[in-house]
Amino acid sequence: MTTDIKDPQIEHLDASTTEKSQVLITDEAWVQREKKLVRRLDWTLMPMLWVLYLFNYLDRNNIAQAKLDTFEKDLGLTGNQFNVAVSILNVGYMLMQLPSNMILTRVRPSIYMPAWVAAWSVVSASTALVHNFSGLIAVRFILGITEAPFFPGAYYVLSCWYTKKELALRIAILYSGLVLATAISGLLAAGIFSGLSGARDIAGWRWLFIIEGVGSFIAAIVAFFVLLDYPESDTGAGKWLFTEEERKFAAERMARQEVSNQESNRSVWYGLKLACMDYRMWIFSFILISNHTAYGFNNFYPSIVRGFNLGSRTLGCQLLSQTPEKRACVGAIINLMSQLGNIWSPYFFSPGDEPRYTKAMILMVAFSVASMIGCWTMKLILRRDNKKLIAAHEADWNMVRDGYDVCGC
Repeated sequence: MTTDIKDPQIEHLDASTTEKSQVLITDEAWVQREKKLVRRLDWTLMPMLWVLYLFNYLDRNNIAQAKLDTFEKDLGLTGNQFNVAVSILNVGYMLMQLPSNMILTRVRPSIYMPAWVAAWSVVSASTALVHNFSGLIAVRFILGITEAPFFPGAYYVLSCWYTKKELALRIAILYSGLVLATAISGLLAAGIFSGLSGARDIAGWRWLFIIEGVGSFIAAIVAFFVLLDYPESDTGAGKWLFTEEERKFAAERMARQEVSNQESNRSVWYGLKLACMDYRMWIFSFILISNHTAYGFNNFYPSIVRGFNLGSRTLGCQLLSQTPEKRACVGAIINLMSQLGNIWSPYFFSPGDEPRYTKAMILMVAFSVASMIGCWTMKLILRRDNKKLIAAHEADWNMVRDGYDVCGC
């Protein structure tokens, strides 16, 4: 009589072999399902966020085009008061970004984000009602608060649906909304100033704020019906865009990409703690601060062009995110810190230096160099971290391979 005794290690390896075979069999089907899901996201989620980001930028920076009209004269702005109006928006922006993203992990993005878009649209349009410097400062500060939740929120929502390898391209596409907004802002202002200045006794710059505010409000209404919540949610547009099986698949593929050192603590405050302890976040913050400072000329670009007689008032040209809560906090903090560049850069442009702004241009170049140094430093750090991850995975694989050799598999 013989007894069938199985070695637990061999039994485990046999199970692993069977599981790996099943994975190989379904790999092609998995890829096809991924392609179908990503394609649908690219034609629904991405376009809506892109349009909202375009309006986010237009409504935030139309003050630069308004300066070409009678904006300063009508409001009685003198000295550096225009600079203060540009800068104060970013104070409100900084105050709201982090709390907003911490809230976002607990609410429905399909309601939360369009609500903020509608709010900033009303605030931006109300700039047309301003008649003095103090009123302008109040409106710009509130505009910063209402616009703050959008970009870090959009980044977080994208990171919940797209894997790390897919996300970089989508963020680049999202940023193209900013580029297009920069390109068309002057054309929109030109058309409004030439066609509506004085209509119904309303100045052209006031029409600019009204029209662009109405445009973004309409986009907000559409977003209520088009934006997605989270993959595991059966609410929002995902309820009719995806079947329950497809939503489960979307959630599973996001879970598969996470590294093994996942944290079980899902507290938003613990996520904030993890974010603040990650030194890579602070390097990214330095990079964006430098980048935004170097980009500070954008609010004065139309004036620079006009100063050189080149136009007229109608023509302007891999963090290791252990939890979703940490990912939300990291994105918000990096964007929050970057607003420091937007706060201090307007003060580089002294009214007496117009149109060359020599001091400001030297500082822009200096911060551009600082941004490049920060990027290079982060590249070296991430390359080192990737080597450690590869070495760890190779060690794990060697242990499995040695186990196979022992049992003769």
